Amino acid sequence: MGTASRRERERADRRRLIIDTARELAEAQGWEAVTVRRLAERIEYSQPVLYSHFAGKTDIVSAVAEEGFAELAALLRRAREGADGPASAVAAVARDYLDFAADRPALYDAMFLMEVTLEFGPAAPQPLKDGFAELITVFRPFAAADPETFTEVAWGALHGLATLDRGGRLRPGHRDERLRLLVAGWTAGVAIPE
Repeated sequence: MGTASRRERERADRRRLIIDTARELAEAQGWEAVTVRRLAERIEYSQPVLYSHFAGKTDIVSAVAEEGFAELAALLRRAREGADGPASAVAAVARDYLDFAADRPALYDAMFLMEVTLEFGPAAPQPLKDGFAELITVFRPFAAADPETFTEVAWGALHGLATLDRGGRLRPGHRDERLRLLVAGWTAGVAIPE
């Protein structure tokens, strides 16, 4: 193995360590606790080493968010593929989406609430496109016209429920009923093409 490939592997390992440590710290203490200085202390590298990988906290949060979208896309794909039909797939994806937001609050915040350098839309990184593609795939059978717009509205509703629930703004114990109503609204009265 050449020196260059060893250096590349070590650089990739350091980057991975920075991202993993940021995620762990954010999940344990919130994103306010994640600073370049604190990360440098935790991973026992100097701050300039961290800055050689990331321009600052926003870039670190962006890297975490991009990983989150990849994880979410995989989760939604499994939920969709494990369902018995299109309506069941919508219910499974919606449930797993809300579970993802509740179970990984710091990751969800990085993906949707924190400042990031990621572009959304056509120029988005592949993990973001993959996540949205999974949502389009599950909602397409119920979209009367434009599946992308239908998906954006459905995604907005899921995000709203996730955010309100996590913030303690909704009545505890009624999550399943809210989800049932939402899924019924999405799937009602639309013929599924065969």
